[in-house]
Amino acid sequence: MIVKKIPILQGFPAPDTVNYLSNVKNELSDNNAIFYDIETTGLSRYTASVYLIGAVHYEKNQWMLYQWMAENEEEEAAVLQEFSVFLENVGYTIQYNGNRFDQPFLEERYRKYKMDSPFVEKPSVDIYQLLKPCQSLLKLTRMKQPDLEKIVGIHNRKYVDGGQCIRLYRNFIKKRQSKIAEEVMGHNEEDLLGIGKIFPLLSFRKLYDGEYHPKHCEVIDQELKMTLELPVAVPISVSCGNTSFYLTVSEQEAKILVHLNHGKLRQYYRNYKDYEYIPGEDTAMPKSISKYMDKSLRFAATPQTCYTWFRCDESFLNDPAKQMHYLTHTLSFFLDNFNK
Repeated sequence: MIVKKIPILQGFPAPDTVNYLSNVKNELSDNNAIFYDIETTGLSRYTASVYLIGAVHYEKNQWMLYQWMAENEEEEAAVLQEFSVFLENVGYTIQYNGNRFDQPFLEERYRKYKMDSPFVEKPSVDIYQLLKPCQSLLKLTRMKQPDLEKIVGIHNRKYVDGGQCIRLYRNFIKKRQSKIAEEVMGHNEEDLLGIGKIFPLLSFRKLYDGEYHPKHCEVIDQELKMTLELPVAVPISVSCGNTSFYLTVSEQEAKILVHLNHGKLRQYYRNYKDYEYIPGEDTAMPKSISKYMDKSLRFAATPQTCYTWFRCDESFLNDPAKQMHYLTHTLSFFLDNFNK
């Protein structure tokens, strides 16, 4: 087995940022995450094997890269064992699409060799799953890891892709040339460095999760202008909007512009299945109230019709609590529907 350990001198987020954006709370979580990525001989965890595992862990005030690579198919169990020992005192794991691929693949391989899974009671932070709701905001047509790498400034990879690595690894088993091993391990290293680089994009989740604070609020020419303070800076600037609103996000601030309708705003609600829409009054009502109305006057609410109206007056403009109530539901609606 080939074992590699080197320091990562730049490109990875600070440990405190990792802990904050991961939002994992357990007794081992503080500064004790690992980023990991695997290389396999195929997509099926039942018939293919894992031949390389790479991991990044923070220790002695720096990020360290570890790699374990099997020199033949018989060493798969040894690679799995090394990774299992490595995970013993880890608080949680971070991967890209790992909940659907990496972790299930590894767990099946551990089962094959009758080894205990090292993932028991370890939270898994899947960057892909957490960023999927932000796809439209980030203006991405696809959510492959290289797509996210491009928007954070990674454009030219040095090594071959994962599919080509399978062919290279098979050649390595036959020829045992160190140059081939370096190429395969280089791809895995680039994947891990890419995961570290895109990880700060999770800061955009704070907009979806309602973790912000209204800083300024005013109405000018029938337009509500709000400035929000974010708990952490975003790594890139983005903007989006439609005829109803416009949003810009940069560094640690978000600015939103909402068009008023005769001085009124729509208050949207997330739990639209609990509401019915009343076209005659252009408003949504809780089903507990609307059930007493004639059926012909009410329809099941949709995310687009689950709203009520309120006047954007001084009491709203001067009350951050009212502004947060408005934003908690309505900003989420805007972000989920601005391009529909």
